[in-house]
Amino acid sequence: SAFFLLPIFVLSAVAAVYGSEYLQAYREKKSLGASWCFFNLLIASMALVVIARNGVLFLVAWEVMALASFFLVTFEDEHESVREAGWIYLVATHLGTVFLLALFILLGREHGSLDFDRFTASAGSSVVFLLAVIGFGAKAGFMPLHVWLPEAHPAAPTHVSALMSGVMIKTGIYGLVRILTFIGPPPMWWGWVLCGIGVTSGIFGVLFALAQHDLKRLLAYSSVENIGIIALGLGVGFIGLSSGSSTLAVLGFAGGLLHVLNHALFKGLLFLGAGSVLHATSMREMDHLGGLLKRMPWTGVTFLTGAVAISGLPPLNGFISELLIYLGAFQGVISVGGGSTVAALGVIAGLALIGGLAAACFTKAFGIVFLGEPRSEHAAHAHEAGLTMRLPMILLAGSCVLIGVCAPTVVAALTSTVMSVTGLPAEVVHAHLVYAADSLRFVVLAAVGLVLLVAGLTGLRRWLLASRAVEDGVTWDCGYAQPTPRMQYTASSFAQPLTSIFHPLLRTRSRHSMMPGLFPRAASLATETDDLSHARLYQPLFAGLGRGLSSLRWLQHGQVHLYVLYIALTLLVLLVWKLG
Repeated sequence: SAFFLLPIFVLSAVAAVYGSEYLQAYREKKSLGASWCFFNLLIASMALVVIARNGVLFLVAWEVMALASFFLVTFEDEHESVREAGWIYLVATHLGTVFLLALFILLGREHGSLDFDRFTASAGSSVVFLLAVIGFGAKAGFMPLHVWLPEAHPAAPTHVSALMSGVMIKTGIYGLVRILTFIGPPPMWWGWVLCGIGVTSGIFGVLFALAQHDLKRLLAYSSVENIGIIALGLGVGFIGLSSGSSTLAVLGFAGGLLHVLNHALFKGLLFLGAGSVLHATSMREMDHLGGLLKRMPWTGVTFLTGAVAISGLPPLNGFISELLIYLGAFQGVISVGGGSTVAALGVIAGLALIGGLAAACFTKAFGIVFLGEPRSEHAAHAHEAGLTMRLPMILLAGSCVLIGVCAPTVVAALTSTVMSVTGLPAEVVHAHLVYAADSLRFVVLAAVGLVLLVAGLTGLRRWLLASRAVEDGVTWDCGYAQPTPRMQYTASSFAQPLTSIFHPLLRTRSRHSMMPGLFPRAASLATETDDLSHARLYQPLFAGLGRGLSSLRWLQHGQVHLYVLYIALTLLVLLVWKLG
C-alpha cells in the first residue's frame, strides 16, 4: 500500500500546483471551488482504496473515486462530447464494479468476513482471479476494457487527465496485486492470462496511439500500452511463483511495480506538457501545431524528456523497469521449461515490438508538435506557460532522469515491496535485486557516458562556430517556388508506413479530394482509425442500456413524497432479504 501511495501523493501535489494556473482561464465561467472539491475527494478516495483492509470500505472508496472522477471529467459539461465521454466513463467503471461486487460477495461467503486478513486460498480462487481481471481491468484499461480511456482523458482538464492516467488507473493494478496477497500462490495459467492481456493491450494500445491526430487522445491510448507492459511484468511474476523460480518472480514483479511509479511520472509529465500546448494554442490537433520548441522551449524540453522515458530509452526511468521485465523473461527462457518458455519468448518479442512502436509514436508526437514550422496562426503565436505550470513539469522531468541515473539504488530499494507481494524471504529478494542492479549499473553508465559525449561534441561545435557568421535560412524546399507549412509531414503521413503494415488490425479509413489540372492549388487527405472494440462491442451495448433506462424515466417525475416512498420500499426489501 505504501508503494502505491507514493505516486498518488507525488503526482497529486504537482498536478494541483499546475492546475492552480491552468484553471484560471475558466475562472469567470466555472465554479473552481467545486472542481477542487472533487479533485481533493479523488485524491482521498484513491488513498483510501490502497489502505483499506475491508471489502466494504474498499468498495465505498472505489465508488467515491468513480463519482469524483466523473464530475472532474465533465468539468466542461457545456460541450456535448464532454458529457458523452463522462457517461461512457461512468457506465464502463460501474460495469467493472459489478464484477468487483461479485468478487467480494464470493470471498465473504467463503470466509464469513470481508476483512482482508481473513481471506485465504480456496477452491474458488480461479473464479476470484477472473472476476478481478475483469473488474480491476476495466479501471486499469486492459484491452478490450479500455473503451473509456480515449474518451474521458481528452475531455478532462489537463491536470485531471494527468492524475487519472498517471495514478487512478493504477488502482486497478493495485487490486490485482492485492488479490494475489490473500488468495495464495497462483496456478501457471494465471500468468499466461496476464501475459496475453499485456501483449494485446501493449501492441493495440501503441498502434492506436500511433494512428491518432489528437495529442491527448494519443497519450490516453499510450496509457493502455503501458498498462499492458505492467501486466506483462505481473504475468512474468505470476509464472515465476507458480513454477518455483524466485528469480523470475522477483524480476517480473519488480519490473511491473517499478513501471507503475515510472509511468505515473512520465505520463503525468506528458499530459501536463500537452496541457501547456493546449493552454498556449487552444488546439489539441497535431496537424495544426508545429514549431513550438522555439516558442515554448521549457515545455518542449520537458515533453522531450517524457517522450524519451516512455519510449524505454536509456538512461531514463522507463528503460529501467522494462529492462527488469526483459531480464525476468530471459530468465524464464533459461530456467523454466515447457509452456512457460513459450510464454517468456512471447513476452520478449511482444515487449520489443511495443518498445519499437512506442519510440516511433513519440518521435511523431514530439516532431509534429514541436519541430518544423507552425501549421496555424495559433501555433505561430504560441507562448510559454507560466512558472506555476512549468515548475511541475520540470520536477517530473527531473524525477525521470534521477530514477534512471540512480537505477541501481532504486531497484535495490524495492526489496520490501516485492517481498510483501511474493512472500519470498527478504534475503532472496534482495539478492536477486542486487544482481539486477549490478546489471543495470553498466548499462546506465554507458548511456550517461554517451549523453555526455553528445553534449560535449555539441558544445565543441558551438565553440568552433562562435567566431563565424551564421545566417538563418529556410529549409531547402526541393525546388518549390511557394513552399508552405502544409508541405511538412503530418501526423498521418509520418505514421503511414507503420499503420499500413498493421492495416488489418487498425482498419484505417481515408478520405481525399482529387487534384484537378496540371498545376493544382489545393488538395486534402484525412484519415480516421476506428477502435473496433468501441464500434462493434461498446456502442451497441451503451445504446441498448440507453434504450432500456429511458423506459424508466416515468420514475423521475419531480414528486418528492414518491421519492421518499421508493427509498422506504427499498429499505424494507433489503431488511426482509437480510433477515430472511
